[in-house]
Amino acid sequence: MDFSHSDKVRLLQEQVSAFMDAHIYPAEARFDEEMEQNRRSGNPWQTLAVMEELKRKARAQNLWNLFLPHSEHGAGLSNLEYAPLCEIMGRSHLAPEAFNCSAPDTGNMEVLARYATPEQQARWLVPLLEGRIRSAFAMTEPDVASSDATNIQSSIVRDGNHYVINGRKWWTSGAGDPRCEILIFMGKTDPQGRLHSQQSMILVPMNTPGVRRLRQLQVFGYDHAPHGHAQIDFVDVRVPVENLLLGEGRGFEIAQGRLGPGRIHHCMRLIGLAERALEMLCKRAQQRVAFGKRISEQGVTLERIAESRIQIDQARWLVLNAAYMMDTVGNRAAKKEIAMIKVAAPTMALQVIDWAIQVHGGGGVSDDFPLAAAYAAARTLRFADGPDEVHREQIGKLELARHSAHRP
Repeated sequence: MDFSHSDKVRLLQEQVSAFMDAHIYPAEARFDEEMEQNRRSGNPWQTLAVMEELKRKARAQNLWNLFLPHSEHGAGLSNLEYAPLCEIMGRSHLAPEAFNCSAPDTGNMEVLARYATPEQQARWLVPLLEGRIRSAFAMTEPDVASSDATNIQSSIVRDGNHYVINGRKWWTSGAGDPRCEILIFMGKTDPQGRLHSQQSMILVPMNTPGVRRLRQLQVFGYDHAPHGHAQIDFVDVRVPVENLLLGEGRGFEIAQGRLGPGRIHHCMRLIGLAERALEMLCKRAQQRVAFGKRISEQGVTLERIAESRIQIDQARWLVLNAAYMMDTVGNRAAKKEIAMIKVAAPTMALQVIDWAIQVHGGGGVSDDFPLAAAYAAARTLRFADGPDEVHREQIGKLELARHSAHRP
């Protein structure tokens, strides 16, 4: 396995890093200031000028849609090639959207690029690729354990030339954004069918009658405006039959495709987030004195710095290995490696961020530093990419299969 980067990737690394230094990091304070002004005005759910400015600059430098492997839409990068770029983006919460590489739009664009009709692509994929609109993915439901998608209860019923949709969704990330114009909705078209053929996915414009945003959910006290996470009711929502994706009963098939390259984007970004936390830890430790010497000279701090480096590099190589396998043998054959990084990456990031918070003292749990928000985001990803319990169970079963009774 050769994980060395090509000249193309090294050039992109330099370009993305330079853009981060010149534009992204300086914009973080501006983002916070603009958000505070919007909050004082009573409407945090509005487009931010600073973000639109960053997007224009990134697109002008052709640092745009890097996540898409298809050259006709994106940069034509493999998973292994995109991984180091996504890691750099993970260092700031502004970066993914600035490069048009943020969830859930990335996954939704992958769905539309793979499964949508030419008409659906023209209507929704093109403006998403251009960053003119945003999207959301409506799957998780409050009344069932949605980590098992067969539990989903929302209904999609054919009625002539329309489908009628009913159900309640929550954690529909991005639905609070005023630019969010399209939802990909997962529900059941055949509740009596085979277990994995009951579900379908359908395109639902946000302005369709019967789509009701009930509330914006908070994550450890953060509302993540203007992106946010909405709870939405769908009451007798009617959409044309041509809005269905791929066909009735194909929802699980689409879900697996959607979880292709996007399955490891969060893990890649968490590496970058942990790297930034470790940098902050080291700088803070060298600036503060406790009990007669710098915190960086305390044995426990040195141990935590060393352990952070070990854990970050371990997670990075696991991520690169998973990306390599996805590129070479496919997502199905790489399912164990994908599951492993879904557990390892957020667990590692949480530990490194926690140690960084500890070195920052009281400031670490405040919003004077980005660590508290980073911790909340990393902890949330232990759900967003599927709960650890599901991944660990899959890993355990696959490992048992390797040591089955057929072996001596």
